[in-house]
Formats: sequence, C-alpha cells, structure tokens
Amino acid sequence: MSKNRTFSSETSQRYALALYELSKEKNQTEELESSMTTFMKMFNSNKELKNFVKNPTYSVESQKIVFDKILSLMNFNKLVKNFFSILIIKKRIFFLDQIIEEFLKLISIKRGEISGSLISSKEIDKKTISDIEREISANIKRSIKLKSKIDESLIGGIVVQIGSLMIDTSIKNKLQKYKKLMTEA
Repeated sequence: MSKNRTFSSETSQRYALALYELSKEKNQTEELESSMTTFMKMFNSNKELKNFVKNPTYSVESQKIVFDKILSLMNFNKLVKNFFSILIIKKRIFFLDQIIEEFLKLISIKRGEISGSLISSKEIDKKTISDIEREISANIKRSIKLKSKIDESLIGGIVVQIGSLMIDTSIKNKLQKYKKLMTEA
C-alpha cells in the first residue's frame, strides 16, 4: 500500500472508521453492512445517482431532499440517514462510494477476512463464487471474500488475486505461454 495518501482516501477512511465505530457502539454493524451493500449495488447500477452525487453544483438542500427520499424508500435506519445527512452538510457526499467501500473493507478486516478479486471472462453465479471462496479459505486457513469482475479479454477461465498471490487459469494466459514457447523454439 502506498504511503502517499490522498485527501480523498484520508477523508474516506476517517468517515468509514467513524461509521464503523458508531455502528459498533449502537450494535448495528451487520444491519449497516447490509444497508451499505444494498446501497452500493443500487449506486453502481444507477448512472443518474452517480452523476447526482459527483456533481458539485447541486445545493445541500436538494441533496438532502433526494437522499431523504432514497433512504426512506430503501427503509434505511436513522443512523444511516443521519450519516448521509452529515456527509451532505460537510460537503463530503462526493466521496460517498469511497467511504462506503472503506467501511465495508473495515468490517471485513475486523472479521478476519481476506479480500481478493476473481476476474472472469463472463459473469459467474454467486454459488460458484461461494464455492471458490470456500475452497481457497480451506487451503489458506482464513476466511476469504472475493469481489467478482469481468474481463472479456480473458476468453475463458478465471484469475484469482489475493494480495501478491495470483492464480491464473485464463485461456489468454495459456495462449501467451504458448506464444512465448513458440517464439523461443
């Protein structure tokens, strides 16, 4: 990890830690984790919401109105609503996605989970991802959580990366190995 921390990463970590501590104090960590995960799925799939959050020209009042409606429709508790309100008032709503990602990462770390990425050429169902997580967890004797990504250039197979460990079973990688062998011969 780089020692050069940016304003956005420091801000995100500070707010994420504050939310984590508050959720622990109120005994609502699991509920907040679920709420934030749900929100991030919606946020990542909604271009208009992303643009709204990232656009600095909206007034604090309009941001409050929009987020009050969204959070009420999603049945989020008062702690989440107050947290979003503070982000809006302090003009930190721009960092919302980074803060939530840091918060979810912090919960995962506190649970002793290791995070990694699973990259595939096409979407993999949740059961298969869960099976892969279970298999790797059994081998490394620690709980692991994989974040799924799609890279169509892999052609087929998967790439699993956990820290500096990389398992690459992609067709792209195999073709590159064959190409190297053929050029050396």
